[in-house]
Amino acid sequence: MQQIEIFEIPSPCKNICEVNNRGYCKGCYRSREERFGWNSFSNVEKKQVISLCQQRYKRYLQKRQALDAKPVAPEQGDFGF
Repeated sequence: MQQIEIFEIPSPCKNICEVNNRGYCKGCYRSREERFGWNSFSNVEKKQVISLCQQRYKRYLQKRQALDAKPVAPEQGDFGF
């Protein structure tokens, strides 16, 4: 039995609206097609997009943590004193 959706699924927009180098919004992690098509998507499609956005955000955090964990070479003349 399919569950009836009573409430509209809100847009995940965070009002940042900048695109990263992969074409995803830096605020909500939607692609251009996902942003522009949001209002015509069914609730099932919207849930799929939200799931994809969550996955993209998790990958972003993992990549950022990996970059933060790498040791940084001291600049020339910086001996740490």
